[in-house]
Amino acid sequence: MQTIRESRPPGRIARTAVLGALGAALLAAGCSRTSSAADRGAAAIPVQIGKATLQTLPITQNSIGSVQSLRTVTVKSQVDGVIAAVNFREGDEVQAGDLLISLDRRPFENNLLSARADLANARAQAAHAQAEAERYQRLDQQQAISKEQLAQLLTDAESTKAQVQAREAAVANAELQLGYTEIHAPIAGRTGQLNLHEGALVKANDSGSALVTINQLAPIAVAYSVPEGSLAALRAALDAGVVAVTASPHDGVGKLADGRLDFIDNAVDATTGTILLKAVFANADRTLWPGQFVDTVTRLGEEVGTVVVPSSAVQTGQRGSQVFVVKPDRTVDLRPVETGRSADGLIVIRSGVKAGETVVTDGQLRLVPGATVENRPLLPPRERGAAADPAAPKQNS
Repeated sequence: MQTIRESRPPGRIARTAVLGALGAALLAAGCSRTSSAADRGAAAIPVQIGKATLQTLPITQNSIGSVQSLRTVTVKSQVDGVIAAVNFREGDEVQAGDLLISLDRRPFENNLLSARADLANARAQAAHAQAEAERYQRLDQQQAISKEQLAQLLTDAESTKAQVQAREAAVANAELQLGYTEIHAPIAGRTGQLNLHEGALVKANDSGSALVTINQLAPIAVAYSVPEGSLAALRAALDAGVVAVTASPHDGVGKLADGRLDFIDNAVDATTGTILLKAVFANADRTLWPGQFVDTVTRLGEEVGTVVVPSSAVQTGQRGSQVFVVKPDRTVDLRPVETGRSADGLIVIRSGVKAGETVVTDGQLRLVPGATVENRPLLPPRERGAAADPAAPKQNS
């Protein structure tokens, strides 16, 4: 039996081959696009990272305080007089006993000379009265005078002795008044503005006219208040030894000063619920200035072996505090954490992160759980937006 084969036209066979090749090309192109899209989706996100570590973290209490001089003296004249000389310049550092101001001495020298003359006269009268009393006592033994006359002479002798004592006191007072013409610095410190100058008349202890004010600068004190809830920890720390206090200018400009807690007030302010403290600072370099506002940090103790991470690693989410943890395969895991206090740019992690784990400290806004990350410097904020949107117009620098 003869088999009949169907024959196809040559043109149809060619068209079939072309269509097959075209389909294969389209399939390859589609696979290539899918692969590229997958690669782009798996691109690592740039972040900055840090480590969770075990550290000893200080327990501190922060407050705002004001600098106070331990001693402030308003210098006044103790006698009436005219200023003859000023022996310092405003703002000078003076030592205790330095001569500040001299008054005209002449009136006081004259008073002293007069007092000394009166004393000499009183002593002469006393010597004469004593001699008379002794002579009449011998006559009394011979019964040559009356008892009344002897008694009168003895009284005169005692009276002249009392007058001598009074004149001696007058001389001592005149010498004291003369000494007051030289006004010395009662304490070591820095002088303020001079209110009266040469030729000015000063009054003794004039309440409305001080000559100059001296503030002690070294050592110096800082007064500040803390909540009454810190009182127990403060007392325990003070009983254990020296409580360290640091102070820095409130504006952030200037050096840090180290001191110690010196005073806890004897009562809590019922109005504010705070208690007043004072810390003393050596202030040898004059970092602190009277009346200046400063930020104080009182060290109450320390926490040993706590897990800490950089404060920037902790974010606030719908469930509270959370941290992105980088796993060994460079993907991130979002974990809720329980935080404690913070100090020196670190924050305590009570639970959620273990020591040695890597956490993301910057770049969290672009992350989702499971994303792949790469530790590298981040772009500035403006450049980050441009990188996220390639179609955005570039700004000329």
